[in-house]
Amino acid sequence: MKRTFQREDELIDFGRSFARRLAPGDVVAISGPLGSGKTTLVRSIVEERLGADLTSSPTFTFWHRYGEASRTPIEHLDLYRIERPSEIAELGLEEAFSPQAIVLVEWWTNAPELLPARRFEIALEGAGDGPRRLSLREPAP
Repeated sequence: MKRTFQREDELIDFGRSFARRLAPGDVVAISGPLGSGKTTLVRSIVEERLGADLTSSPTFTFWHRYGEASRTPIEHLDLYRIERPSEIAELGLEEAFSPQAIVLVEWWTNAPELLPARRFEIALEGAGDGPRRLSLREPAP
């Protein structure tokens, strides 16, 4: 599926709608350049699933957990600063992937070996005040 969003609120609405489709164990791999809307998309998913915007960009901490007390917590990874595969093991990021959680991964292409083969892939294009183009690849059944 491919869509173009002219305004940020359209991307947020998509994220909320997409969030309602997610189930425990789902992994969402999100890619796009700086400023393309990756964290905005994550925020809209978290807000829809947990009822509040609990997010912060984990660029400097790599991993945030939201809704720990909920039935379906959300693990949010940001792999922007990953430079070597050995860093993944050092940081323990593989522990984020739980069948009880939804896992959202920004900059996943910096460590594709970390993600399971069954995943949603969202690619965003655009930045600044311009439109955003989104493509969604769904996991095979």
